[in-house]
Amino acid sequence: MSEQMNNKKSIMIVDDEKMVILALTQILSPDYTLYVVKDGREAVRIATQFAPDLIFLDIVMPDITGYEVLEQLKADEATSHIPVILVSGLDNENDRSKGFSLGACDYITKPFNSKIIRERLTHHLHDGSFT
Repeated sequence: MSEQMNNKKSIMIVDDEKMVILALTQILSPDYTLYVVKDGREAVRIATQFAPDLIFLDIVMPDITGYEVLEQLKADEATSHIPVILVSGLDNENDRSKGFSLGACDYITKPFNSKIIRERLTHHLHDGSFT
């Protein structure tokens, strides 16, 4: 696979909003191999097939919610180890708490700042260190 040849980490972006996809793609490329998915069912399929190093996952999507995607990923041995950062416009304690209880490693609210995206990504891809 190409990211293994060039040692790039792979990131999956799961969001149905074109502007969010464009923003995250701009922030993350060319440093990472990116998989962009616009719906939850496809996200589960792609994650199982390619096992990205980290997933940015929206909560509110048209087919199945990000919470449901997260539950399916964490229930599958092939994908349970993948860190999932929820990225959502939902900004209350109940939403964050639910995400963490289902296995999310982080929660970023929209609109987001590119510096925060990079810092959280670095933190979760490198065993919690910001180096």
